Amino acid sequence: MPAARILTIEDDDTTAAEIVRDLAARGFEVERTGDGAEGLRLASTGRYDVITLDRMLPGVDGLTIASTLKDKGIDTPILMISALNDVDERVRGLRAGGDDYLTKPFVLDEMAARIEVLLRRRRADADRLLLRYADLELDLVAHAARRGGRDLRLFPKEVKLLEMFMRNSEQILTRSMIFETVWGYSFDPGTNLIDVHIRALRKKLEAPGLPLLLHTVRGVGYRLGAEA
Repeated sequence: MPAARILTIEDDDTTAAEIVRDLAARGFEVERTGDGAEGLRLASTGRYDVITLDRMLPGVDGLTIASTLKDKGIDTPILMISALNDVDERVRGLRAGGDDYLTKPFVLDEMAARIEVLLRRRRADADRLLLRYADLELDLVAHAARRGGRDLRLFPKEVKLLEMFMRNSEQILTRSMIFETVWGYSFDPGTNLIDVHIRALRKKLEAPGLPLLLHTVRGVGYRLGAEA
């Protein structure tokens, strides 16, 4: 597994040097800037696994950086670091977009432990958004699916259908369950919406030489799984 990438935005050279040295010794890849505007530019690339963010910075302060990243949809976990330790300041930091808050002075072991917690949480979130079954993969962030190394071009409703099947693989899903989950309202026995979408999805999942994954259970519903 590649080393986690940490962006440290800290204007105090002594504190920054200690953070960078400690994290590098623990095997992290660390990049540091002491300027708020440059920190925001780097953080906006989304290429980091965790950001350590000083609350008080020249130019653009930590709260502005956190809230701007949140507005942009950048979900990199943020550990806010500040000498301001009263409850109101911690609340402001977390509401602005921080995921955790550490007050100065701090112990480097505690900082590293908090970063590791944020990394575990991020990996768990990524696992929930990348679904796999057999040779089938669904990326819920990119709305992209692949089977056997082949890209599948799915429409939005097909993505929602496939997500439901993959989260409930090997289980029989009734037409009523599918309709209410994917379309969001009570099942209408007279509609053929499910049949049309299932047929289209199954056609995209199938390929010569690959086993059938999406099965019809007559009189009941559908199941994603191996042949019964």
